[in-house]
Amino acid sequence: MTDQLSRNQGYHHGNLRRAVLDAAVEAIAEQGTAGWSLRQIARRAGVSHAAPAHHFGDKAGLLTAVAAEGYARFADALEAAGDDLHDMGLAYIRFAVGHRAYFEVMFTPALYRADDPDVAAARDRAARVLAGGVRSVSVGGAEDERTAGLAAWSIVHGFAHLWLSGALADVGDDPVAVARPVIRLLFDER
Repeated sequence: MTDQLSRNQGYHHGNLRRAVLDAAVEAIAEQGTAGWSLRQIARRAGVSHAAPAHHFGDKAGLLTAVAAEGYARFADALEAAGDDLHDMGLAYIRFAVGHRAYFEVMFTPALYRADDPDVAAARDRAARVLAGGVRSVSVGGAEDERTAGLAAWSIVHGFAHLWLSGALADVGDDPVAVARPVIRLLFDER
């Protein structure tokens, strides 16, 4: 009871870093990446106005942490899809739609410190998983793999972006069901 009372009064907040990150992800989901300040995030998280700056430095620091966490979750989702590139593509779209706030930050590197070691490690992990999926369907040398990787990424990322922007409103309400035949077109044997 005392702990709950203290938390509500702002004196103690369990995992303050986590609370600020969660508040930022919620704000991004509701308002986009530019529609909030660190002070607003602090209010949303129920912490002192100085807490976000103490843990993250500035808005770019907070968005860097969001990007690093997003890439780690993204890599987890891709790994969970297994080795099949088609399934990875669907996992990519599921992640983009289900974790839109992370997705928007991750793929807007001007918002955060892209050279941050945590971001780089998580981004590289996701890239390795995707590259493994591409190798499973690619025949030929490194140039063919790069081309296949770019094609795969373009298809799933482009589809995800079109879906999230509302441009595909007239094709149904299940992004994975709509994407399934689109992705299959790219990788079916001819």
